[in-house]
Amino acid sequence: MQAYRFETRISKKGTIQLPFNQQLVDREVEIIIFPKQDLKPNKNAPIDFINKWAGFLSNVDTEDAKFQYLSEKLQ
Repeated sequence: MQAYRFETRISKKGTIQLPFNQQLVDREVEIIIFPKQDLKPNKNAPIDFINKWAGFLSNVDTEDAKFQYLSEKLQ
C-alpha cells in the first residue's frame, strides 16, 4: 500500500486542503492527524552554556602528561 505525506494546516472552519493527486481521486482514504509540536527557540543565557561546559577544556599542562606516558611506555 502506497502512503502519502502532506503537511498542511487545518483552517479555522475545520477544513483541510490537500494537493491534487490523480491516484487518490474517487477512492476512500484513511487520514491520521499528528499535531506538530510548537518549536520554541531555546532561550539559554550565555551563563548556562558556561556552567554546562566549564572545565571541559581545562588548562592542564599536557606536555607533562605526554612525557610521563612516553617515559613509562619506553621503560
